Amino acid sequence: MSHGHGDWVDPLLEQLCRLHGGHIDHVVLTHNLPSEPVAAPAGGWPFRFTELFNSEPAGFGANHNRAFEHCSSGFFCVLNPDVELQDDAVWGALLDRLRQPEVGCAYPVLFNPDGSRQENERELLTPLALVRRHFLKRPQQRVDWVSAAFLVIRASAWCSLGGFDERYFMYCEDVDFCVRLQLAGWQLARADTAAKHNASWASRRPGVHMFWHLRSIARFWSTSHFRRYLTRGSRAVAIGGVPSPRR
Repeated sequence: MSHGHGDWVDPLLEQLCRLHGGHIDHVVLTHNLPSEPVAAPAGGWPFRFTELFNSEPAGFGANHNRAFEHCSSGFFCVLNPDVELQDDAVWGALLDRLRQPEVGCAYPVLFNPDGSRQENERELLTPLALVRRHFLKRPQQRVDWVSAAFLVIRASAWCSLGGFDERYFMYCEDVDFCVRLQLAGWQLARADTAAKHNASWASRRPGVHMFWHLRSIARFWSTSHFRRYLTRGSRAVAIGGVPSPRR
């Protein structure tokens, strides 16, 4: 999905063409803002390629739900344009995790551009967790949800849950989905692979993104599945060792 992110989209598409490893069947690119069509590479696309052009901006969840309506594969990948791949082994590692019948969603470790580990694995979003993370600067101790910057999701699990909740315009779609996924009996699974994520963290600065984030947090706290997850007892996976970033 692109919000006018041409500087990120073009390099990512080049990487997908070069590093698909035979695992990518269909790429759907949603232009959420007016944009020109993407030019096909000289040798053509090595996978089916579809571009969607929105007449007006839609939310993160709505855009991905519409995009996956065009897909018929057994797995769906949510991939931000600001992600950089290391090699084509990432796909095999993610699919290996998803071949375990209890796994509904697999994800890589994400690193920042400076090589530090990004916290794409998070504890349940509660007021206490926010205080521990942002004010006490304590590390995450368990995995209740993972960032949707880079996820591969079992299509049957996605469809059974109805995809992302479109009542969120931006932020917390991934929190909400991961909680519903686990309540439905599926597991989140980290793959032994990594990628780089050039995150902008716009929601941490005063402005419309921070407002959207706070509004989404309030919506998530009002859901019945948030309360169910809180009271079901701890089944989250403890955070362990991670692969090192490649230079």
